[in-house]
Amino acid sequence: MTQKRPPDGDADRTHDRRSILTGVGSIAIGGLIGASGVTSATPDRDPGPKNDEIVLGISPSASDVAGEARAAAPGNADVVHTNETIRYAVVSFPSDAPDRARDEFLDAVTDSPAVEYAEPNVTVQTLFEPDDPYYDSQHAPQQVNCESAWETTRGSRDVVIAVVDQGIQYDHPALERVVDDRIGADFVDDDGDPYPTGGEDHGTHVGGIAAGGTDDGIGHAGISDCSLLSVRALNENGVGSLSDIADGIQWSADAGADIITLSLGVDGSYETLSAACEYAADQGALLVGAAGNEGNDRVFSPANEDTVVAVSALEADDSLASFSNTGSAIELAAPGNRLVSSVTGDDYSRMSGTSMATPVVAGVAGLALSAHPDLSRAELREHLRATAVDLGLRDTQQGYGRVDAAAAVETDPFPDETDPDEDDPGECGDETITASASGSLDGSGWWGESDRYSYSLNAADPCSATITLEGPDDTDFDLYVTTDGSKPTRWDHDASSADAGTSESITVSLEGDEEIRLQIHAVSGSGEYRLRLEERGR
Repeated sequence: MTQKRPPDGDADRTHDRRSILTGVGSIAIGGLIGASGVTSATPDRDPGPKNDEIVLGISPSASDVAGEARAAAPGNADVVHTNETIRYAVVSFPSDAPDRARDEFLDAVTDSPAVEYAEPNVTVQTLFEPDDPYYDSQHAPQQVNCESAWETTRGSRDVVIAVVDQGIQYDHPALERVVDDRIGADFVDDDGDPYPTGGEDHGTHVGGIAAGGTDDGIGHAGISDCSLLSVRALNENGVGSLSDIADGIQWSADAGADIITLSLGVDGSYETLSAACEYAADQGALLVGAAGNEGNDRVFSPANEDTVVAVSALEADDSLASFSNTGSAIELAAPGNRLVSSVTGDDYSRMSGTSMATPVVAGVAGLALSAHPDLSRAELREHLRATAVDLGLRDTQQGYGRVDAAAAVETDPFPDETDPDEDDPGECGDETITASASGSLDGSGWWGESDRYSYSLNAADPCSATITLEGPDDTDFDLYVTTDGSKPTRWDHDASSADAGTSESITVSLEGDEEIRLQIHAVSGSGEYRLRLEERGR
């Protein structure tokens, strides 16, 4: 389909973005920020990258994040920003200080029992490669089979996709119909208006890929028509600080985003990003992140986090894009080369990068959740994996495969596996086999400690297993179980008993060749625990 600028009937349409914020967004945005635990930065703090700042992770047991940071930092360093929810403080550091002084500062602050970690407030940047400014046709929706999916749903307005980026031109003719009434939040200028400045095209392009008015006679077709939240955390150069990105992720989760798309990244791993992503996942948001555009075998952060779906980029022929990073963290692949979408100034353009592949996955996730609204975050993630198309690429290149919108929408994620004509297999429990283990965990730190166990089935015809955990009264444990041999985590498991205290029991059904794996996580307190597994067969 040849794309054109808006037709003459829309060419003279004007949009007062300030009045949009005042009319429908400012009160809701202010309320969400007020409840988010994000403290505003000092008034003279420059937006964008913060190269002369250190992020301190503060222990959950500390009551005053800023106070503990000041107490731990030598010389009463200036605390310029705090986040009470993710529990970190940002401390300024003299730009002319030698590297040795910075290292000594990091060593000193981490000696405080209230400081869990210290890391530089690194610069996070967009992950895209700009290409020709105009286009003749799209290929991404066709490549991931949107046409078939759209016969069932084009996306529900109740499904919200947050775009943490440069900000979305929310009055763009192709996007204004799908922008959420709350519009979003700004963490760059802190002025409450997440509207991009001139030339900030990346966020509008990313948002337009994930969601855009389809079959409305205007511009391009987004993957979905789900609601968009504009979360501006990158400046006009496409860069922003670690703390601004973390705050944007947390705000998105508190705003009720179902999907958070992160077309940005930084080489390495950072605990502040880990904490922000874990928080958002705990709130039920599916996070989708760009792998990076270096063409090497290393996935950038935050895509390399366990809580984030890492996305690689494909060419139009389903081959791996030459610029796409790869690695064991890759979970899904999507078109990412020369994608057509909206840009600022009511215009359209082509861009390439894992930044573009990421919102394709986010849009498909939005379609799947629209068709199957009962899916939890973990179930949605597994459903996207299960319905992906194996392209024959290496796992480090495609993960589970290329996302497929038609399969994600049309495949029942909760199939009825019972056969009414199947003979009654008899009572479960004629054969009983037990196993036990014990250990000690400390849950008083930032993340707590975990132990993992594996158990191979021994019954001739296994039908169920019951796992029982007991520990000291002053310790809280979480217990997570999988039955397919995969590693259980708090985000990916078959059964769990979370926040249940010191005595927990889980029963899971078995069918034959499974392997049971367990994770025990100490949430608070410390002490020895006893674990018992009772396998039953017929």
